This record gives sequence, C-alpha cells and structure tokens, in this order.
Amino acid sequence: MRRLVPAGARTVPTTPWSASGSRWRARPLTLAVLVGGLWIFGTGEAAMVDAGIGVSPWTVLAQGIGERIGISVGAATFLCSALVLLGWIVLRERPGLGTLANAVVIAIAIDAMRPVLPDPQSAPLQLLQVLLGIAAIGVGSGLYLTANLGPGPRDGLMTGLHRRLGFAVGRVRLGIEVTVLSAGWLLGGTVGAGTALFALLVGYAVSLGLAGAAAAAGERQTAA
Repeated sequence: MRRLVPAGARTVPTTPWSASGSRWRARPLTLAVLVGGLWIFGTGEAAMVDAGIGVSPWTVLAQGIGERIGISVGAATFLCSALVLLGWIVLRERPGLGTLANAVVIAIAIDAMRPVLPDPQSAPLQLLQVLLGIAAIGVGSGLYLTANLGPGPRDGLMTGLHRRLGFAVGRVRLGIEVTVLSAGWLLGGTVGAGTALFALLVGYAVSLGLAGAAAAAGERQTAA
C-alpha cells in the first residue's frame, strides 16, 4: 500500500538554501526561507492563541507575563527570547542571524496575525484551529531549521544546559518545558487541550516539516 504521508525526517537535511560556513552570512534565498519559515511558525502560534483552548508551554509563559505587565503576547514572546539569550552568555552558546531573527520575527508574526485569524467559539472549530496551528509550526520549523543560521533561543538554552549539566537532551528539554509551563500557568497563561495536543504532536509535525523541506529541495534541484 502506497504511503500518503511522507516519513518524517530524523535529522535536519541540507538543502540548496542552507547556509554554509558563517552563521551571519545569508544569501537572499536563505534569508527568504528563514523569514518565511519563522513567519509561518509565528502564525501557527497565533492560531493556537486565538483558538483559546491552550497553547504551547512558552506561549503559556508569554501569555502569563503579558497579563501581568500589560503587554501583547508577541511582545512578551520577544521579552522571553531576550531573557533566554542573556542566559546564553553564561552558557557560552554561539548565536547566529537565525537566532536573532527567531526572536524578532516570531514575536511580530504573533501580534500581526492574531487580528486576521478566526476566533472560533465552537469546540470542533477550536480543535481544528489548534491542529492547523501545530501543522503550521511544523512547516515553519522545517523551513527555518534548514536555513542553518543558528538555533532559536530556546533550542540554544536546551543544548547549553545539556552541555553544562551533563543530563540527556530529552530530560533537559522536558525539565525546561515543565518549568516554563508551570510558571506560565501560575501567571495566568492558558493551559488546556491545545497544550496537550501540542505536546503530543509537535515533534511529529516538525519531523514532517523537515521531510517536506527536503522534498521541496529535491524538486527544486530536479527542476534546475
């Protein structure tokens, strides 16, 4: 039986638009893929916020901070990224153009897209919007990761703590996510079915996003 869904990628593939060498130099195509991927990622986060049934752990934290100090979710997302990047100094992580773009573009996309996305009121439509949001996050991740211009702030925090503490990457990531989710919930962020679905599906969504980017790269090379 023919597979209708491509197998997920197990690693970040190299594509025609992947940067090589410096993390601070990007060809126009690489920059376009990076920004486009981050915008799609932010749109997915915005869709989950507007669905109103729970968001990703870091957005739970951003919602909680935004509620407490009176700023938008996008602005709070940027604030979280900036604080995490300060932690990189201690961890001696190396940022890149993609790292800074991640902090800026996703924050802008969340605030820009929320007013134009649906605000569903029925449970089936809310669930559908959450699933579409997770899918968008997977596609966006597949694009911006293949740009190869440096990890996002949260990924760098994970790898830095892994290197410093010596714990397995999976345990470090779980510890970060649980801590962030708990803090966000205590601050008033939205935790619900969407949060659970994100935890269950985002890994597979990113894997498929990477596979899709690899497939698109293959088609582009064939066309050339």
